[in-house]
Amino acid sequence: MPRRPSPRRAGRPLFGEVAVPFHPTDTLHPPANIAKMTAGEPLDDDDRRPWLERVGEWLADHRDGAVASCSALKRKYRDQLRAHCPEVEFLHLAGSPELIGRRLAARSGHFMPAALLRSQFDALEPLGADEAGKTIDASQPVEAIVDAFIM
Repeated sequence: MPRRPSPRRAGRPLFGEVAVPFHPTDTLHPPANIAKMTAGEPLDDDDRRPWLERVGEWLADHRDGAVASCSALKRKYRDQLRAHCPEVEFLHLAGSPELIGRRLAARSGHFMPAALLRSQFDALEPLGADEAGKTIDASQPVEAIVDAFIM
């Protein structure tokens, strides 16, 4: 059985299916954020602000359509992105801590250790009913996630 895709790998089939630019936005983190996460320290709202600004700017530069993988965990983070790109829609891949933990453990070459997963779930605010987007079961195969996203 193949390994479950990381968000970065999951984005590639999605990118190909919808034929728009794809950005794994972890590359937009300031070096201080990367160092903090590598050391096993969760980011706080102040740490995330400059990263979210960069993500929002990237989205605004791609108003004709784009996909960005981004842990916009809280509504205020999504609001910050919407300030740059009001038409942005969010795809919340919902999965249990166990499922996501297995996927994190299987990926390599990423600076965020699996030990930070709990802090991400603690910070998570699911999409509000008034927010543009969808919540999709992350336990499905990537192809089913892509199909649910583009429909």
